[in-house]
Amino acid sequence: MKQITQIGASVDEALHLALQKLGVTRQQVEVEVLQEGKKGFLGFGAKQAEIRVTLKEEQEQSNTPNVEATEVIELVENLANASDLKEDKEFQQVEGNDNNELLEDVNVIQNVDPIEKAKEYVTNIAREMGIQDLKIEVENKGKRLLFKLDSEKAALLIGKHGATLNALQQLTQLVVNNTAKTFISVTLDVENYRDRRQATLEQLADRMADKAVRTGRKVVLEPMPSYERKVIHNALANRIDIETYSEGTEPNRYLVIEPLK
Repeated sequence: MKQITQIGASVDEALHLALQKLGVTRQQVEVEVLQEGKKGFLGFGAKQAEIRVTLKEEQEQSNTPNVEATEVIELVENLANASDLKEDKEFQQVEGNDNNELLEDVNVIQNVDPIEKAKEYVTNIAREMGIQDLKIEVENKGKRLLFKLDSEKAALLIGKHGATLNALQQLTQLVVNNTAKTFISVTLDVENYRDRRQATLEQLADRMADKAVRTGRKVVLEPMPSYERKVIHNALANRIDIETYSEGTEPNRYLVIEPLK
């Protein structure tokens, strides 16, 4: 297990230096904050931040990137930069709507069915990834759409830690809302990966919260999408010995678990 301790004027600076030394990205390491940086007053009482950075075991075994996921993510970023999609707030507004009424607000614009267009779009991307057997089933849940994907190459669709699936989901979100009159929340799933990922995140939340309390130091998790951070926030909402909050900017925004003293 490769591990280094790094100091800096702030936690962010120390992390930046550590990543440079290891030659990896933030997603490839686990970070433990040993000491927060402190500016002091007039030069007195200043303290440097100190962190311990551990290279994840899977990264020690292989540093080969997921090419398919990277390409899809880059495509998402390019489209998102040119899009007016209001993702977070509007997503949260419809997240709790579980009724089974038909999508009356998803009207055909210029004779284009948003659902069929999105299915065609995802199918074309899958073909570019070498997936020829993709099947898509769509469930209507009020102002929510659930796209269930099925393929012999399910692992390729999911990608590492769901990176490819998340990118495809964002693309599908853009396509649907480009032709729908009102905002529609879109979820993509493969072999119940979303449920399995939620269970994994909840277990991670408990484990990292216990670690924060045991060590008396905050624990910094790897960057993850807003809805995954929300799973961890919710999982730890009833604990009175820690607090959780997010830091950083998208797409590298991450969650911090801090023990309460």
